[in-house]
Amino acid sequence: MAAVVSKKNQLKPVGAKKREKAILVALEKGREAKDSWTTEDSLNELAQLVKTAGGIVQARVVQKRERPDPAFYIGKGKAEEIAHLCQKVETDVVIFDDDLTPSQQRNLEEKIGVKIVDRTQLILDIFALRAKSSTGKIQVELAQMEYLLPRLKGKGIILSRLGGGIGTRGPGETKLEVDRRKIKERIITLQEKLRKIERQRKVTRKKRRNFWTAALIGYTNVGKSTLLNKIAEAKVKVDDKLFATLDPTTRKVILPTGGVLLLTDTVGFINKLPHHLVAAFHATLQEVEEADILINVLDASHPKMLEQNRATYTVLKELGIQEKPIINVLNKVDLVENKAQLERLKRCVDSPVVVSALTGYGLDKLLEKIARVIEKNMVEATFYFPYGRDDLVSLIYQNGDIKKRKYLADRVMVQAKVSLQVAEKLTNYRNGGKKS
Repeated sequence: MAAVVSKKNQLKPVGAKKREKAILVALEKGREAKDSWTTEDSLNELAQLVKTAGGIVQARVVQKRERPDPAFYIGKGKAEEIAHLCQKVETDVVIFDDDLTPSQQRNLEEKIGVKIVDRTQLILDIFALRAKSSTGKIQVELAQMEYLLPRLKGKGIILSRLGGGIGTRGPGETKLEVDRRKIKERIITLQEKLRKIERQRKVTRKKRRNFWTAALIGYTNVGKSTLLNKIAEAKVKVDDKLFATLDPTTRKVILPTGGVLLLTDTVGFINKLPHHLVAAFHATLQEVEEADILINVLDASHPKMLEQNRATYTVLKELGIQEKPIINVLNKVDLVENKAQLERLKRCVDSPVVVSALTGYGLDKLLEKIARVIEKNMVEATFYFPYGRDDLVSLIYQNGDIKKRKYLADRVMVQAKVSLQVAEKLTNYRNGGKKS
């Protein structure tokens, strides 16, 4: 029988005076390479996630094991040690740096006697805090439902603790204290809602095909929103916390060539991002999949910038879009004091643009590079438009470079360099074209 968490151990929602106290737990599995995430690095990031979720880290516990224990993830003795520590410091929640199986979570809660939260559950909790749009909320609820479904055995600690604190935000008791069949039905309903949203967004993106599109991608908290605000004079909320942006925002940018670019700020990536989270947020990540250009923003001041970059490319590979045109941007250079370190980072990344989104340094060079990438992906073509189709001529003016314009007896001939998308859209007007 699972132990039940007392009310004093349940955190008040964010905004209340009390902040939840947490102990972090991780496994150190064998020898760690210098150029990869260490256990300490991962725990530092986990601590940032806890801070973002409104908690306070009391202690960290690391156990050296080659592989997780099937029953407790950590050893049974270490679980008992943590139980004593929780009583001593009056901890509210124990957070594990990896995903736990449902049985491991139940066993740990019985042994330790407080809430047990794993990395995925913590990230979902932050997503629930950050989601503002209806799409974001649906995606978060779907991910939470799929996470909780295998953990809904009986009415043990998992269900009894719902309603407040880290790992408990989102759908709430009324939607989760139901049988597995109803939860499965709810998952199907949410999936259908997302499919409908994806169809609607597909129509919106089709209307945007007259313009070049770019998506700001990269690790969470690297400055993507600040960059969008500076380049496009947007007013996206900026916060020095992980996952400050969850819902995509698109703004128009005028390039040095006079062309128009639609630039989208997207949700940040993170190390150990679970596959099912990528799947649940497909509606949001489609903005990345459909973009013509990916602008990969990196935090040059972060000690693990290269490891963060590898985590980003792991997600791109999972989405199958790693071959798209990518512009690497080394951001936050105003925080880099060691210029030799900056030069080393520049050599480690393919043709980066060095910028500071905060001060505006280097943003002109970034826009010039975007324009050059667009130029490389344009084609020269000759079009013949019927008189009265000024909309088609305007389309080329907005998205291309007109080389020659000639008025014929029954139509207008236009020679121009345009994007592949516009050229395909105007296929019927090429090589002689339509006369009416």
